[in-house]
Amino acid sequence: MGFCCGAGMLGSFGTVRHQKTLVHNVPIMFCPVCNRIDVHPAIEGEFEILVEYAHGDNAREVDFCDFVSVDNMPDLFENCTMTDEGQYGDVLKQQIDIALDLLGIAKALNDTEWRDALKNRLQHLSERLRNYNKRKEMSRYSA
Repeated sequence: MGFCCGAGMLGSFGTVRHQKTLVHNVPIMFCPVCNRIDVHPAIEGEFEILVEYAHGDNAREVDFCDFVSVDNMPDLFENCTMTDEGQYGDVLKQQIDIALDLLGIAKALNDTEWRDALKNRLQHLSERLRNYNKRKEMSRYSA
């Protein structure tokens, strides 16, 4: 599991831009608070090789799964506390619950610095959840 701003990073599959190339379906670790995205360490070598070939071929887009099988890596996200399996709203709610639990501990310990950091994290997570729900609602009406 990775950490960035203090929040736990989530395991997922996503699109990563490397220079002028978009690589789809890459196993990534991302933080819903500070938006940091890292290629999953277990496949970083394969990602770098694929990107080198894509640049050599002047490919604008490639699909990671077309070249690297991640099916044989069932334990890819086993060190992640959470994974985004298409239920992003639920993941955000779980992150908010964890931050609220930690906020209670920070208050009990009278740790104002930690409490302020957790309040900031909660603000970011709540805003992200609101935006996600708005987009979800808008897509329901446009479909």
